[in-house]
Amino acid sequence: MSGRMPRIGLGTYSDDDRHRWADRVETALELGYRHVDTAQVYGNEEYVGEGLAASDVPRQEVFLATKTVHVDVPGPDRSDLTDAIEGCLDRLGTDYLDLLYVHWPAGVYDPETTLEVYQEFYDDGVVGHIGVSNFEPENLDRAREILDAPIFANQVECHPLCPQDELRAYAREDDHWLVAYCPLARGEVFDRPEIRAVADRHDASPAQVSLAWLLSKENVAVIPKASSEEHMRDNFAACELVEDLTEEDIERIDAIDDRTRLIDREYAPWN
Repeated sequence: MSGRMPRIGLGTYSDDDRHRWADRVETALELGYRHVDTAQVYGNEEYVGEGLAASDVPRQEVFLATKTVHVDVPGPDRSDLTDAIEGCLDRLGTDYLDLLYVHWPAGVYDPETTLEVYQEFYDDGVVGHIGVSNFEPENLDRAREILDAPIFANQVECHPLCPQDELRAYAREDDHWLVAYCPLARGEVFDRPEIRAVADRHDASPAQVSLAWLLSKENVAVIPKASSEEHMRDNFAACELVEDLTEEDIERIDAIDDRTRLIDREYAPWN
């Protein structure tokens, strides 16, 4: 079981073409990715598992993360949650998960029941790390009270237009990861003059700059979605660019004051 999470991973959410994630995951692993993120409700765990199986990269070298507990999935009972986790394992074709997230602290999520089941899978060695997603500080506080295992990561929307200062500070203080989904704000960061200026200075793409800016922050990892080999390569190059960013570059992006949250559900804990 992989104990260390690579700071850049492949996000696999998409509304269509779910079967194509088998080839995409295999390609990403060939390019050097070792962190793959999916979820029960994405409907692609089977294909992600096929990509893992087809790759020459050994399973133990891949940090595999998935999520369950999403508003009305699974059902409300303890047995439903157990079945859901076992279903994730079955679809992914693996006997363990490096990281299992609670997808949303809403709907069927009951802190005691949900986290006690997660703790049991952790204690049995089936789940290497317990994570949460879309949690606010009060949700994190409650989860920490219940769990014996440490919270390993909180996966939230995070990018230059939604920098999540409070949650990043919490991550540093608690020493867990903040895993940034939608780290490119679905392309909205590309036209920001501040990001373009830094990109031009380093002969890099706006995507690389946005990801490198996030990777310059303590306790932050990123999982950009990419469906083409070109974009996978471009995103992965951010790992090298982060070493070249200057304090001036970082401060320039820090100073962006526009705020955009793309994933803003009615049931979100911040509403």
